[in-house]
Amino acid sequence: MAEKITLSDLNKTLTEMNVQSLEGLKIEGDVEIDLDIGAGGVGPLFAYYFGEQAAKIAMQLMEFAKAVGYPVQNLMQPVAVAQAIAPAPAEIAAAAEAVPAFKIASALASAKFSVGVDKTWKHPIQEVTLGATKADGGSRGHVVKLGGEKAMPFFPDAEMPHAPKITMDVFDMPIGMAKAVKMHYEDVINSPGEWAKKAVKEFGADMVTVHLISTDPLLKDTPAQEAVKTVEEVLQAVDVPICIGGSGNPDKDPVVLSKAAEVCQGERVLIASANLNMDWEKIGKACVDNGHVCLAWTQLEINSQKELNRKLMKVAGVPRESIVMDPTTAALAYGLDFAYSNMERIRLGALKGDDELTFPMSSGTTNAWGVRESWMVRSPNKDDSDWGDRMLRGPIWEILTGYSLAMAGVDIFMMMHPTAVAYLHEITQSLMGRIEAKTPDANAWLKMGV
Repeated sequence: MAEKITLSDLNKTLTEMNVQSLEGLKIEGDVEIDLDIGAGGVGPLFAYYFGEQAAKIAMQLMEFAKAVGYPVQNLMQPVAVAQAIAPAPAEIAAAAEAVPAFKIASALASAKFSVGVDKTWKHPIQEVTLGATKADGGSRGHVVKLGGEKAMPFFPDAEMPHAPKITMDVFDMPIGMAKAVKMHYEDVINSPGEWAKKAVKEFGADMVTVHLISTDPLLKDTPAQEAVKTVEEVLQAVDVPICIGGSGNPDKDPVVLSKAAEVCQGERVLIASANLNMDWEKIGKACVDNGHVCLAWTQLEINSQKELNRKLMKVAGVPRESIVMDPTTAALAYGLDFAYSNMERIRLGALKGDDELTFPMSSGTTNAWGVRESWMVRSPNKDDSDWGDRMLRGPIWEILTGYSLAMAGVDIFMMMHPTAVAYLHEITQSLMGRIEAKTPDANAWLKMGV
């Protein structure tokens, strides 16, 4: 039976015998490696240590070979890269050559792509004028025109006759606002007239929307006769066209808005708004009797929008050139995709000939500030990630809401934050080619003032 020795034992024996070198010697035998794997199998850690031990054994063998005179260093020479790369087997090379080169299908090769207006868009959007100058019996310095489009917005082959407009909100009493917004109006919050001046002169508003929220029976329940004095104050303060809103109370609004329509006779204001849940006929007839434009507001439902528009025209007698639609703005994170789809369907339906939808659209973009992510300091969920600086986050929320709906065809935006107004104006102007689009400086954006 062969005797089992270790390499260390062999090396020790040769040393004790003072053997300096061996010539013509042939060593025969098997190398056995005992491994205790255990129940856990061969994992990465074990493999690592196994490799370490194998390397040590290899080093011992090399040292032994060197000790007995074998030129171990010849094994350590690098192998030429060219020799290391073997050519592919003949059958694989032949298969690769057999794959045909990519060719464009003949049907696609002959197709022609061009940018142009859809041939089915045969019906332009109704043009609506807001405001009246002295020549027209009013006192505005200029008028604002909406609509007139013959294609979806910003189409290169169908110029939009009128750029989207922005009307900034003014309230007839102090209201709770996000910090990022309130800081711009604290000096005028008790004076609707001064508030309107600031919106026009400092922030570049095309129009002003006066919200008579103090008329709400649950707030001050201001009588209509008293509330319209605020409208007169704003008309005296600025010479841009104005929009007049109520409190949202379905019983009080028809009374308040009808009175407002009377005192503004001749100014061609936008009365906001009539909807199916209130006396829309009273509001519609007040617009007709006093020469104003009626804002037809529905809640994200295209058939309701058609019904209201039809009733305003056929029952209340509102002419087509005196209707603007508000299909409701669900802000970013609160169903913006739904609002976009609804508005896009309305505009496409109008262009294709649905005469109950061929009217300019309005967006209550201010709704962006109703979303908690636009104004809260941080997430109420302690495990949520950082939301970032709310002083920047809020304006961005309003910009993205407005920009998205501009793509769906909105003609006029009701907004609040000055920075959001400036950016949306720049975006729409650049899309129309009226100003040169600039590549934003990310560093400047992050440091911008609000």
